[in-house]
Order: sequence, then structure tokens, then C-alpha cells
Amino acid sequence: MKITKLMFPLIVVMLATVACTPNKKAPKALVLYYSLTSNTQVVAQEIATRLEADIEPIIALTPYDTAYNATIARSLAEREQGITPEIKPLQANLDDYDLIFIGYPVWFGTYAPPVITFLTNTDLSGKRIVPFCTFGSGGLESSVAHMAEQQPQAQILPGYGVRAARLSAVPHEVDQFLKASGFINGDYVKLPDFSVQTPVSEDDAAIFDAAVDGYRMIHAEAKTVASRAIPGGMEYLFTAVNLPRDAQAAPASPSEMQVYVTVLEGESPVFTKVVR
Repeated sequence: MKITKLMFPLIVVMLATVACTPNKKAPKALVLYYSLTSNTQVVAQEIATRLEADIEPIIALTPYDTAYNATIARSLAEREQGITPEIKPLQANLDDYDLIFIGYPVWFGTYAPPVITFLTNTDLSGKRIVPFCTFGSGGLESSVAHMAEQQPQAQILPGYGVRAARLSAVPHEVDQFLKASGFINGDYVKLPDFSVQTPVSEDDAAIFDAAVDGYRMIHAEAKTVASRAIPGGMEYLFTAVNLPRDAQAAPASPSEMQVYVTVLEGESPVFTKVVR
């Protein structure tokens, strides 16, 4: 489904405003990350480059298989048995850093097991922690909440997450995130608030369906929607409910989810994250 210029008659001047961060010296930062398929590594390297930060991977002593089914099977078995994988000792001295970025892929709604091991065995009290992650559909919010529970004496700052299918957006989004968070200097776009949620129209439903079409982990119906203007298009925040997978299946749980969808002018709708 393509969105044409006719769908944006009111977007003549963007509602978003440009803000800037004050000039200040960036704190010494460390970027730690676990990455199985290199997706999280891409984000970690982007952050480290822009901050001129030190960077180091978290490495499992027994690597996970990059094959999806094998990784899921091992991870499920470890969860059931309460096992976390051993990791290699870090080379970095954490005492040298006040600001630490921690990156991971989201597995089962939280950070991958090697990061569980790291957070379980490491005291980050007094540190400022910035989570970042890659995911199939979502998990930033739930994983950040878990991190705050596991490190109650650390200051867990707002994080950044991106779908693995949208890695091409990482350079721009990381730049805007770091500027908006005050970690680097420069102008950034401050987006307006979403409008009030209202029942979806046929056009809204078509945008939602096009955005999630082909993604097997989302089978839902949009009920309400809010929107806001973004540079080059619109962003939608849908509230949706699960649907049964087929006519013979048991009724789906009525649990709600929030689905963020971006529609840039002339492009097809794309969902950016799901919050369950």
C-alpha cells in the first residue's frame, strides 16, 4: 500500500520543532553489547563512533547457534532450568566510567541471556546506564524495566530500540537520540505529542494492516489510533487486540498491544515497534 502526496494536504509545515543541545564536554562513556547476528553490533558501533566512546562486546563462552530454531531451543531450555551462560571477563575497568551503554537483542521480551549473566554478576550502583536493543517487534520497555529491577542502585536512563528489519534507520535515529538525550551537541527534531486516541476509520485500518502484513508474530485488529506529524510523513500509535490465527483455533486472548507505525510520503506503512 503506497501513501501519496494526496494523503498529506495539511503537512505543509512540519509540526515538529528543532531543538538543540547546549555545548558541553561529553562524559567518558563505555559501550557494552552482546550481539549474536551483528544487528546489535551495528547499533553499538554507531553509538560508540558518535560518542568517541570505548566499546567492548559481551561474549558467551559457549556461543549460541546463529540458526533461529537452535537458539530458541537452547534459550528455552536454559530458562526452564534457571541456567545463564558463562561469559568472558571484560577487559574494560568499569570503575573508569560513569556512563555505560548496554546493548542486546531482545529474546522472550527481555535482554539475551549473556546480558542477564553480566547484570547478575556486576554491581552498577551509581552508574548511569543507557539501554539499547534490537528486536523483531518490540521489547525495549519490558527489558528496561527488568534492568531497573536487577540494578536498583543504578540510574537507568531512557533507551533506544530498533527493529532488526530497520537497521538502515540506525544512523539517523541514533544521532537524534544522542542529541535529544544531551550526550552530543547539535540540533534535533522534537516531535509533537500524539493526538487523542479515536476509533479507527477504514483508512486507518488499511494503514495498520499494511504495516503488519507478513509479520507472523502480529495477528491483531486495530481498535483506536492517535497520530502526529513527523519529518516527511506521519506516525500512528494504534491500540490493537489479538485475533485467532484461524477459524478452528481457540479464541484469542483479548490482550491489548500498542503498535507504532510510520508512513513516509510515497512509501508503504512500516511498523517500528510493538509494546505489549
